[in-house]
Amino acid sequence: MQFIHKYGSPKYFYQWSKGWQRWLTVITLLLLSFGLYQGFFVAPTDYQQGESYRIIFIHVPAAWMSMFVYMAMAVSSIVALVWRIKVAEIVIGECAIIGASFTALALITGMLWGKPMWGTYWVWDARLTSELVLLFLYFGVIALHGAFEDPRTGARAAAILAIVGIINIPIIKYSVEWWSTLHQPATVAKFDKPSMHMSMLIPLLVMAVAFKTYFLALLFSRTRSEVLSREKNTSWVKDVMEKES
Repeated sequence: MQFIHKYGSPKYFYQWSKGWQRWLTVITLLLLSFGLYQGFFVAPTDYQQGESYRIIFIHVPAAWMSMFVYMAMAVSSIVALVWRIKVAEIVIGECAIIGASFTALALITGMLWGKPMWGTYWVWDARLTSELVLLFLYFGVIALHGAFEDPRTGARAAAILAIVGIINIPIIKYSVEWWSTLHQPATVAKFDKPSMHMSMLIPLLVMAVAFKTYFLALLFSRTRSEVLSREKNTSWVKDVMEKES
């Protein structure tokens, strides 16, 4: 487990993540440009939903990321509790903020799609309700993370909530199968025979990858800034500030 301590060292993390952050930003811009153009201007009109379906190129990747980021936050929580890695403690808080943003985006775009398709912005459907619970879990982790004067104590309290709350992820994933729900079942995850035409599926998958690279670039950027703030009295941070000033 030496690599966990090596890559989790604040100084080493700050150095190796710099290059990754730049490349991930470039890749994100390229993928977003391609995915948005293909999704909004090239993909054909849906024969049932008309032009309204195009919101899925934002809604579906955001919904996937809401769960993916929570899983990343839970893994960071385990690392923080078991190995007491400072960077992992910071990542918990940054994941919570980014994950809450993705979850809010998924809920808002879902409501905008639901009005013309279902005739209402909101129903207490199993998928929608469990996604809303996910947003509240993110808010809880954010609140706990900043509730203590000692940031390391707050991080450990937030980590426990993040790990307990992971039970909500399979509920979101399988809610459309376990309960009779208004939300449509999976149409993309059936890779053996997806229900979407390739002209729609390809830009959707490109957008999904773009959201992941965006998440990583943003996570590196926010975590690096927080590392500098917490380690500002150390000699290595003072050296970095002198070189960059």
